[in-house]
Amino acid sequence: METQTPQANPPSHLWLGPMHWFSDWPIGEVPQAGSLVYTIWDRSEAFVYVGISGRSVSVSAKSKGPLGRLASHASGRRSGDQFLIYVCDRLVLPRLGNRIADIADGTLSLDRETKDYVRTNLGFRWLAMKDPAAAFALERALQAGEYDPPGKPLLNPTARLGLR
Repeated sequence: METQTPQANPPSHLWLGPMHWFSDWPIGEVPQAGSLVYTIWDRSEAFVYVGISGRSVSVSAKSKGPLGRLASHASGRRSGDQFLIYVCDRLVLPRLGNRIADIADGTLSLDRETKDYVRTNLGFRWLAMKDPAAAFALERALQAGEYDPPGKPLLNPTARLGLR
């Protein structure tokens, strides 16, 4: 089991560290509390997405921590999960062809198709952070492509410039 103390690994752990495939979900070593940054990759090692969990030091009843955030991604249920909306819109829908009638009559579930895509094609790496501010800063830097590798993520890049 991989254990990490906050900032025990450098940011490169997010593109060089152990890969955890959603096909193997649940992954026991993801912490249930604290702040972390995670990167999502496809099987060809393309950088798909960067996210954080643990945005505040206080824990709310609604928050499910890092494990809950990644479990939401693994579930394929798009409601309330921006990552899964991006996956469905950009990666799943183009593969479905002209099946709008099947979606409309309920014979084709976009949530099921999204879950199948995530479980078949995507994996993640994660890095525990010392606090929410550090997690947010690293997420923003990765979205802006300030580390090369890995460059900008496919699904949630930003326009901020600068390389580290």
